[in-house]
Amino acid sequence: MKKELKKDQTDVLDKNFIEFLKDLDKIIKIPSVYEEDDSNYPFGKNIQLALEKTLEVCRKLGMNTYLDPKGYYGYSEIGEGEKLVGVLGHLDVVPAGNLDEWNSDPFEPTIIDGKYYARGSQDDKGPTLAAIYALKSLLDSGFNLNYRVRFIFGTDEENLWRDMPKYIEKEEIPMLGFTPDSKFPLIYSEKGLLQCKLIAKNESGLIFKGGDAFNCVPSKFIADKNEKLEEVLKELNYQFKENGNKIEIVGKSVHAQIAEEGINAINRYLHALTLSGKETKSGRFITENIINYKFAESIFGEVSDEHSGKLKFNIGKIELNKNEEILCIDIRIPVTYDKEKIVEKLKEKAKKYGFIYKQHDFLKSIYTPLDSELVKTLMGAYQEITGDIKSAPISSGGATYARAMDNCVAFGSILPAGPKTEHQPNEYIILEEMKTAMKIYMRAFEKFNK
Repeated sequence: MKKELKKDQTDVLDKNFIEFLKDLDKIIKIPSVYEEDDSNYPFGKNIQLALEKTLEVCRKLGMNTYLDPKGYYGYSEIGEGEKLVGVLGHLDVVPAGNLDEWNSDPFEPTIIDGKYYARGSQDDKGPTLAAIYALKSLLDSGFNLNYRVRFIFGTDEENLWRDMPKYIEKEEIPMLGFTPDSKFPLIYSEKGLLQCKLIAKNESGLIFKGGDAFNCVPSKFIADKNEKLEEVLKELNYQFKENGNKIEIVGKSVHAQIAEEGINAINRYLHALTLSGKETKSGRFITENIINYKFAESIFGEVSDEHSGKLKFNIGKIELNKNEEILCIDIRIPVTYDKEKIVEKLKEKAKKYGFIYKQHDFLKSIYTPLDSELVKTLMGAYQEITGDIKSAPISSGGATYARAMDNCVAFGSILPAGPKTEHQPNEYIILEEMKTAMKIYMRAFEKFNK
């Protein structure tokens, strides 16, 4: 069933791939992490700069562009016709985290052995620009579109999704589309995403904080040096490093959708702190409900379904200030489960430790029928280019912009056997695999020409 691109299309793609990397460098070098700065932009000046630079690249490639005056989103468009296909990507990135775990500067792209290392290379600047250059290569090879393609650029995907509602409020909604922000062959369902805080009165006298984001398993926790704490860490076989009058509890950062594959440094610190005799409400909650339960079964019981697998639970940030203890939690809820029942169980358990529950954000689950025209079209593009007819559409715990609009799915850019490095130190893409993804996107744009 494999049906390669025409030779002229492949030749054009090979030529354009060089320019793709040059333009990707420009966008990657902007550290577009959310920040509350003194700029007039909603998510900080660096995210705005990344948005403006991406639109500049699109104009260079012959596309019409639009920048939301307030900076919430932008888009580029090419083609003619009533039909509008949307490609949704985001330009904000998660923080780099512990720089000591990076082999190179996260915002200075580095290519080693065919791998392109940088924060945002896989999530989501690299795939977004790859889709743009895929369409550019298709058009450069002489293909004539009979529809419009709009690349919609978001700016708050890694936080509260305050960007897409602004787009939907003001702009034309695509009839169908995809987001290049996951894995091939295609994501047909995504778990519900609940982010919340547990807040209690701080009666411990301790003050500290750690973690970078709700949706990242924290890779480290910096604590004051304490002989008893170090003894307990050694007894638990929890790795740590000494640094002057501080110690660093070592974790392993992964995306919250696969939290069980990481090592949560916050959990380890609170567990050891509790066993060392320093009691906090957060420490008791974590020690009794999280440490020995990968999927928080102590709180929710067994929560799993056929379509999307197990519930996932991550404590991404913690803060103990003079008044409060605050736990920041990310939960991925299987598609067939009721969010309110999950919340009820969490509230009930949290109350026993003196916590109150406060919702931070929620994105409902999505499900796209496998026999839909969109799924069949995109699966056809993937199968023709790769020859892979064994890989089936999958469900994901991730949250992509496929949730933002109807008739939209996550489509690539990682090949089924490829590594997922998003949100991790030394995030990277494999350049040859990205080129394969671009071929798949080229075929998909061809197939939309109906």
